[in-house]
Amino acid sequence: MPSFVGSALRGSFFLMLGLWWSVKYTVKYLLRKPNSESPPSQLTQCMDIVEGTAKAFFALGGILAEQFVPDGPHLSLYDNKTQEWVQLMNWQHMTMYLFYGFSGVVDVLTYTPLQLPVGLDCLLVSLALFAEGFLFYFHDYQDAALTQHLYALLSIAVFGAALCAFLEVLKRDHTLLELLRASLFLLQGTWFWQIGFVLYPPWGGHGWDQADAGNENFLTMCFFWHYAVSLLVMAVTGFASHCCSTECGVNYRNVDVELDCGCCHRKKRTADAILVTENSLEEK
Repeated sequence: MPSFVGSALRGSFFLMLGLWWSVKYTVKYLLRKPNSESPPSQLTQCMDIVEGTAKAFFALGGILAEQFVPDGPHLSLYDNKTQEWVQLMNWQHMTMYLFYGFSGVVDVLTYTPLQLPVGLDCLLVSLALFAEGFLFYFHDYQDAALTQHLYALLSIAVFGAALCAFLEVLKRDHTLLELLRASLFLLQGTWFWQIGFVLYPPWGGHGWDQADAGNENFLTMCFFWHYAVSLLVMAVTGFASHCCSTECGVNYRNVDVELDCGCCHRKKRTADAILVTENSLEEK
């Protein structure tokens, strides 16, 4: 949707992912034992499944919104009567959400008996980001210099996050790469909101002057202000997670142990039930 609501929807999607990751990877770091290559903890697995499910549902919501808004394409790609493509920008945004939906599904399937290859989840995130980056970079902005500049700045965050996700395929559980990716998703989220305010002011009227070079200079500086805010948010969430762990008595490892024990008890009860059934059959 080329509107303020569409930009806000995309911005909220990336903001929520970035905020979730900033908390998740901090907790994951606090859970990690030094010099340990043990498999993901039970708490981490639960967070991954919740994340994948939420990502898939939000992506589905984005796809439906892009297609079925009042002025949307409604699944019509080409109009034979006018011999023109129908709302290609909506289709591009839908394609972006589609790849993030694939990523969410793979996140969930990673913890099923399918035994997917290690790193496939990060690879799908990387592919979704590359798809997003290319869709926005090669979009026809019809000589709108300011709009092109806004999305060129966005491409820096998108391709940077794509590179981080790809490196995570090769280097699993690298905390700095995970946190860098989270910060770039926060940057994408706030920048989409900025694009909405610049091009489609919610209070009505025209957007910013496309021909004013001063607007481009200001927005370039503003882009790095956005990233500074993203880093500040990362620092605050990390500090809050650490304080919860040390000052408030929240021990993430104890939470993880309880989850593990819960799984063990369930497995034990299942095994006991099977054993009782077998003994009953033998007595008969």
